[in-house]
Amino acid sequence: MPNFPYPEPPYFLLAAAFIAAIASGTAFYATLTQLVQAWSRNRSTRSLSQARGMELQLPFLGMAGAICVFLASGLQVFGFTVFISYVFSFPLTILTAWLVWSQLGNLLMQLQRGGSKALDLDSWE
Repeated sequence: MPNFPYPEPPYFLLAAAFIAAIASGTAFYATLTQLVQAWSRNRSTRSLSQARGMELQLPFLGMAGAICVFLASGLQVFGFTVFISYVFSFPLTILTAWLVWSQLGNLLMQLQRGGSKALDLDSWE
């Protein structure tokens, strides 16, 4: 019986990517909250959709990159090769990140037009 060595799954990379995603998500949340609060206080001429500059993009890209590595590492735990796991997780992460980023832009436009009542999901009016 031939001995086929299985590669060791990247458990450390899985945990490190998870921690990095949480850290980047926390930074993204804090930055987004500060931007919206600053806009709410000043009601500046600068629109909220234009406020999505590098200070908001950097934690978002960090979060997306960490999620990509987390997904790929998770697939490697189940026996997929490194190449196959990244071929699957990279497009999935890019698509999801693009959808979330565009939805964020739509929500910020709604907030700018109608205030916080425009985002009230509990009302049926």
